[in-house]
Amino acid sequence: MHGMRLPASRRGFYARRSTTLGALIALCAGLLFLSAPTAQAAPPTPPSASTARSYLASLTVRAEGSSDGYSRDKFPHWITQSGTCNTREVVLERDGTSVVQDSSCRATSGRWYSPYDGATWYAASDVDIDHVVPLAEAWRSGANSWTTSKRQSFANDLSIAQLIAVTDNVNQSKGDKDPAEWMPPRSAYHCTYARMWVWVKYSYGLSVDSAEKSRLGSVLSGC
Repeated sequence: MHGMRLPASRRGFYARRSTTLGALIALCAGLLFLSAPTAQAAPPTPPSASTARSYLASLTVRAEGSSDGYSRDKFPHWITQSGTCNTREVVLERDGTSVVQDSSCRATSGRWYSPYDGATWYAASDVDIDHVVPLAEAWRSGANSWTTSKRQSFANDLSIAQLIAVTDNVNQSKGDKDPAEWMPPRSAYHCTYARMWVWVKYSYGLSVDSAEKSRLGSVLSGC
């Protein structure tokens, strides 16, 4: 009946039930928090979209140069970074989760999330280290006039977002294409990719062609 007051014994029952239910909810929330995936490791964070737009505006625009004389051997990699660890192994460890390395620094186990396509891999052999600005693209954009020492630094640069662990097949489909010709299959990563690309070209004073600049500007304007 409306306004009826429950007996004390029944009020105690509901109070205990409410308290128990609250504790269970809190426990479940805590377990979900503990089981949530850890933040994915990644290359150095690129500049903001507004800064990247400023960098892009300052780049020299010219037709892409020739590939004549290009060879990957002119960009020595992977070089030793420390101890027995070369650049590839350093990036695999940096970009992976729970990575285990042997005495030679080779990754023997771990988990790698590829932001280009959203795939997760559990074998290092399924992962490539992508040069965000490909070596051949760099050659056609000004690196053909660099010293071998500078090209080596470019090919192994860990200080900017030039190297990233991604699905091998996706990296191979990219080849040496620029953003006017290829963007990561996962559109949610386009903004980050454009910021990375511009950062690398700006850092090394590389040129852009008009189609490349137009595509990058379009992506960055939507960030």
